[in-house]
Amino acid sequence: MGDILYELNGQVATLTIQSPPANALSSNLLIALSERLDVIEKENKAKVIILKGEGRFFSAGADIKEFTSLQEASDYQALSEYGQKLFDRIERFSIPVIAAIHGAALGGGMELAMACHIRIASENAKLGLPEITLGIIPGFAGTQRLPQYVGTAKAYEMILSGEPITAKEAYSFGLVNQITNEDDVFDVAYSLATKIAAKSKTTINRIMQLIPYAKVESFTAGVQAEAKSFGEIFGSEDAKEGIQAFIEKRKPNFKL
Repeated sequence: MGDILYELNGQVATLTIQSPPANALSSNLLIALSERLDVIEKENKAKVIILKGEGRFFSAGADIKEFTSLQEASDYQALSEYGQKLFDRIERFSIPVIAAIHGAALGGGMELAMACHIRIASENAKLGLPEITLGIIPGFAGTQRLPQYVGTAKAYEMILSGEPITAKEAYSFGLVNQITNEDDVFDVAYSLATKIAAKSKTTINRIMQLIPYAKVESFTAGVQAEAKSFGEIFGSEDAKEGIQAFIEKRKPNFKL
């Protein structure tokens, strides 16, 4: 099932994804994340949030096995839209969210990291959107956020190949803010969080309101189109084959 652990240390909140072994983002986990954000808003104590994963990964993706329980295109579209709405809430949150990434941020995990305001990654971390290798497409706004960070050409390459990039590459493209040693990623994120938390809450909140204005209006239309396509793709034979192959740990045999 998985859960999101919430801890508050002074004015720094830490949210830890706990869904071993891959910290896959199931719908229940997304609901838990939303509920923790509700608590943080209601308490009104934290000035900064750090989001991290427990175990080997930040998050290696959405819960693929959960997908197999869905039937209709509308079910898949609804799941996509829920994730998009939650990640949009994170991006527009009143306080900054720092993603502390170790191991891997892939698929839905990468989309979650991109919704955060700042990303700190360990040097051995892998970041990518490998959905196409399963015969599906990103569904939590990955097709819309990735080009904003790495540029259109690199986004095409990453999404169409499905191959992740290293933290060093991610840093060179501006996708991550800092690279750290494997053991230091949370400490570096926490150090930055305490610097931010020392500032006035009023000014932090105002900055968080202003920067999102830089997003163009077409982003919303693109996200809606992605959710619709996400639902439609799941009806294809290639999607069924790709997901089954992933579960069976074999190479898919795509028809088209």
